[in-house]
Amino acid sequence: MQAAWSLSIGLPVALVIIMLGLGLSLKADDFRNVIARPMPLIIGLLCHSVVLPLLCVILMLALGLPPAISVGMVLLSVSPAGTTAALFTHLARGDVALSIVMAAVTSLLSVIVLPLASNLSFLLFYGQAEAISLDMTQVAQFFAIATVPALVGMWIRSRHPSLSDRLERPVKLLATVFLAAIVVVALASNWRLALQWGPSAGLVALMFSILTLATAYYLPRLAGIQHRQAVSLALTITIHNAALVITMAMSEFMLNNHDIAIPPALYGVIGYVTSAVFVAILSSRKPAQQI
Repeated sequence: MQAAWSLSIGLPVALVIIMLGLGLSLKADDFRNVIARPMPLIIGLLCHSVVLPLLCVILMLALGLPPAISVGMVLLSVSPAGTTAALFTHLARGDVALSIVMAAVTSLLSVIVLPLASNLSFLLFYGQAEAISLDMTQVAQFFAIATVPALVGMWIRSRHPSLSDRLERPVKLLATVFLAAIVVVALASNWRLALQWGPSAGLVALMFSILTLATAYYLPRLAGIQHRQAVSLALTITIHNAALVITMAMSEFMLNNHDIAIPPALYGVIGYVTSAVFVAILSSRKPAQQI
């Protein structure tokens, strides 16, 4: 009960504080650069909404997993970026502005993409369609937690730049502490689930998270995208809004299938761990090696 409360109440509050701190390091010019040079965003959206969902379907068919596990993973693969993606990007010295814009766009697209993916995946793995719709309040909650605090932080920076400069280092340390706490609480709240389904759903979630990190980093790099932006895309695409898929799966007004919630629940933990390892590897490299 305590772990569940921490995730449902403590996590959103912590993320609001974290996103406010991230906003302190951003300038309006950062977002203008994303819009003025949209190629990284376009490639990121192709990876997120086309390439990786197709790879996920191929992986599910190749492994021959139960339909509920397969549907849960496919829905996870097209879900929008999680609210902590910008935090990981910040810690990895990636393009935070690109991460926030990417997350915002995928959140908007999820209103169309998630119901479509649900219907197609049910047809593919169950042999029948399951018509659902996504509650707009869930999309609004994403913006309230991730985008609004970041905008407030940007406003503070524009009015008090010296204050934001002094706060940047302690906020980064605080963000690291919060990140570790999020992983620990998520592991604790899903421990029984991880033990029960780890051999199957946990393994496939790990495989897909590694596949996502590699694809979402190296594909943009092959297309000529800079390292900082490729890092941003890799982390933003890898860290999904698993809670949104879990809500869809368990809601009696949507899928009403608790088994489908198992893969995103496990991925919600595993995605953090693999992304944290990715960030640690990048942090150990010299700046010259990251060009």
